[in-house]
Amino acid sequence: MGKRPNILLITTDQHRGDCLSCAGHPAVETPYLDQLAEDGVRFTNAYTSVPSCTPARAAILTGMDPWNHGRLTMTGNDPLRYPATLPGLLGKAGYQTQAVGKMHHYPQRRRYGFDHMILDEEGRRFGDFISDYDLWFDDHNEEEYGTRDHSIDWNSWMARPSHLPEQMHPTHWTASEGSHFLRHRDPTSPFFMWLSFARPHSPYDPPQAYWDLYINNPDIPEPVFGDWTEPYKRRVADVNSPWNDLPLDIVRRARVGYYGNITFIDHQIGKVLYELSKFDRETLDNTFVIFTSDHGDMMGDHYHWRKTYAYEPSAKVPFLIKYPKGWDLPRNITRDQPIELRDVMPTILDAVGIDIPDSVDGSSLLNLCRDENADWREFINGEHTYCYDKDNGMQYLTDGKEKFIWFHHTEREQFFDLTDDPKEMHNLIAYPDAQPRIDVWRERLAKMNEERGDPRGQGGRLVPQPNGALKLSPNYDRWKQAANEEMGA
Repeated sequence: MGKRPNILLITTDQHRGDCLSCAGHPAVETPYLDQLAEDGVRFTNAYTSVPSCTPARAAILTGMDPWNHGRLTMTGNDPLRYPATLPGLLGKAGYQTQAVGKMHHYPQRRRYGFDHMILDEEGRRFGDFISDYDLWFDDHNEEEYGTRDHSIDWNSWMARPSHLPEQMHPTHWTASEGSHFLRHRDPTSPFFMWLSFARPHSPYDPPQAYWDLYINNPDIPEPVFGDWTEPYKRRVADVNSPWNDLPLDIVRRARVGYYGNITFIDHQIGKVLYELSKFDRETLDNTFVIFTSDHGDMMGDHYHWRKTYAYEPSAKVPFLIKYPKGWDLPRNITRDQPIELRDVMPTILDAVGIDIPDSVDGSSLLNLCRDENADWREFINGEHTYCYDKDNGMQYLTDGKEKFIWFHHTEREQFFDLTDDPKEMHNLIAYPDAQPRIDVWRERLAKMNEERGDPRGQGGRLVPQPNGALKLSPNYDRWKQAANEEMGA
């Protein structure tokens, strides 16, 4: 493969797996991402094991299964010292490592192996922390407006065009900072940049030009409602509600804003790639690119909003790989094996020739890129031990063709045939013909839990936790203690 490639990891936040034009979406325009897919591979069954921001990013950072990295839900604000991290290993191998945008680690400026971080953390302020985007915005704001003068909250279903000039929008800032790093990096070292956009996560607030791309588009899909969704069919006034039966015109506006944010990001990715080619075409030709997201967005499907759910709009993510020029690997292909964010780290390490440490649970995707019949896992596991309320805490297993969901507080179950029912309209858990397959998935989940020491699996059976399941696995305290020892606490 020649000299070690540069590595560009691009992530978006809350980006559904179906929202790429190369994936056949009827409305979304993603020309630059389509171009990446054509020059490499698109994985059609990519999932996130814990579908919310911080836990999903822990999987990317460490290559670990959620039980092993310790984050089973959106909780825990402690510094952690993992056995190995992606930027840490790349830095030791001589890479210049840079993080740009939303990292959503705790503490916010813990580097986890990055040489430098410049952050947009969606307005979060903890103690003395203010994100670099907010500091930049205050320095460059010549008018008397703030970033949230449109009033839309960070998890709201409300949508409208941004009130900011396009150049002041956080999406533009993130791409500009990525380009700034490329212009000022050390040219004698390969680079690893994690370029992380905080959109299309709400607020659904693209610049006016991108809102206008979709507001009159007749192909905006309407939400779907399965035969199992009646308990969620209720109208509430909460603008951040995770479940809501909203009028279709409001849902449509949310999708207009969401799709506008996606296309805006796509165009900014194009700007970064152009900047990279402008400096030195050889540098771009020798850059290995992965594009993915931390989780999806329900966008009103099944009366659900936001994330944390096992359903396809929440748990399935886009996933593209573009290889360096000259690599003898097939291009413009798709792979349908079940992959997960834990596979990012081993794939990158494999691509640059670094040994994959024993702490990594994921696998390199390069074998699948070479050979669609390569040995691979049968399924992936996911969970979110608390999903806005206790009753929705869940674990799930899927191979991309079937999905089993178990709600560990209530013993409720769901089973979907994703081949015949990709929108999860029909819960087959009580169908007699489905019982043999359901039994297989139940046994798999019980065995996994039991083998890892999780009380939700005992004696080959699933064991509910009516008084509350674990928010954090025991490994969370393990990595917390390691961090305390490192800091001399």
